Amino acid sequence: MLGFRLPAKPAVQRAVRLTYGFQFFFGLLLWVPIFYQYQKLVGLDDGQIFGIQSIYYIVFCLLEIPTGMIADRFDYRTSLKAGAAVLVAANLVPVFLGSYTGFLIHFILIALARSLVSGAQSAYLYEYLHAHGEGEHYLRVEGVGRAYSLIGKIVYWPVIGLLMAWNLPSPYWLTALNAAIALAFALKLPPIPGGRRAAGKTASLLAGVGGALSALRSSRWLFLLMVQGIAMFTLVRICQVNLFQPILESKTLSVNWYGAVLAAMTVFEALGAARPHRLRRAIGPVASVFTLTIVMALCLGFIVPAGTVPTVLLLCVFAVATGISFPIQKQLLNDSIPDSRYRATLLSMESIVDRAVCALVAVALGAYLSAGRLDEFLVLSATVTCVAMGLLAVLLLAVRKHRSDRRPPTKRTAPAEQEAVPAAAPATSA
Repeated sequence: MLGFRLPAKPAVQRAVRLTYGFQFFFGLLLWVPIFYQYQKLVGLDDGQIFGIQSIYYIVFCLLEIPTGMIADRFDYRTSLKAGAAVLVAANLVPVFLGSYTGFLIHFILIALARSLVSGAQSAYLYEYLHAHGEGEHYLRVEGVGRAYSLIGKIVYWPVIGLLMAWNLPSPYWLTALNAAIALAFALKLPPIPGGRRAAGKTASLLAGVGGALSALRSSRWLFLLMVQGIAMFTLVRICQVNLFQPILESKTLSVNWYGAVLAAMTVFEALGAARPHRLRRAIGPVASVFTLTIVMALCLGFIVPAGTVPTVLLLCVFAVATGISFPIQKQLLNDSIPDSRYRATLLSMESIVDRAVCALVAVALGAYLSAGRLDEFLVLSATVTCVAMGLLAVLLLAVRKHRSDRRPPTKRTAPAEQEAVPAAAPATSA
């Protein structure tokens, strides 16, 4: 199992394996490499295709916080089951309605499904492990689960073009089948023991939003970590989705190699995701995420003078840093949340800001590319990220010192924020 031994308790082993299965099949969207070409084949033009994508991001942002509130108010498992069920329906729509309307409905449902799952999946795993006294395994479990989901893409994405040639809508109905399998895993997930009783839930949806905002206002540490996470997510999303092809095109690499480069990056990301604990143990969680974010930014900057082969190598280094950083950052955020009743809502808040910032950066990127200034954009991105990380590091140190100065010597350290502060010791909050 990617070199990771599961916790000894049979109940925890079963829950972790079910979580792996859910994550693998829910994330296995087989149509991702071909959806643009598929929509062109069924008669959509570029304006319609990118218009649908814009609507998708808007809908995702609008739904992210409400769905996180629902997960906090009711049950994480309910949210996961609903997300998988919606994903089944979403992927059947293009099979029976291959038109602009069909694809618009398809992507709106995809946005709903992903927003239902995005905060709830991480929150369920974190709460379940801590409820069983196995919270120290969260980082490894999260990383290995992400690695498995990436391996699935490596295996299946290269052959999806052949599947489409055999049967045009096959990527969609096969993805619907994957979503149905994910639903089966979600239905078998065990409840969190003692962790989601009525007394521990938010009293109402509106109270959930207010409580989450209050928790965020009360924790400057959590707020700053969210800002750092937004910077990291934006770098990854923009590089892997928006910059990937323009970068390779600028290095005169044949389009025939794009798939191989993307597969190589995914392999390195999976390797990094399976081993996040080593760096965390060496320099601590906070230093890890800051260091990795700076490494990713420098990779983009060094691409400018690099040739074709060095560029591919830099993209692979970027991918390794991505794989290592996400599990560490997720645990750091979870450990810093002061009230577990608002966990999914707070994670959804970060996610919605992530995507909103990505949308703004993508608009700026479009303007730079139209003007033929890709290199300038890469250097600017690297510079701004490094400066921002430096400022955030100073602010985090100031927050830590302020809390240390105010802490009475006889009191015990608060479990939420302060256990995430030490550089070397693992954070363990309830």
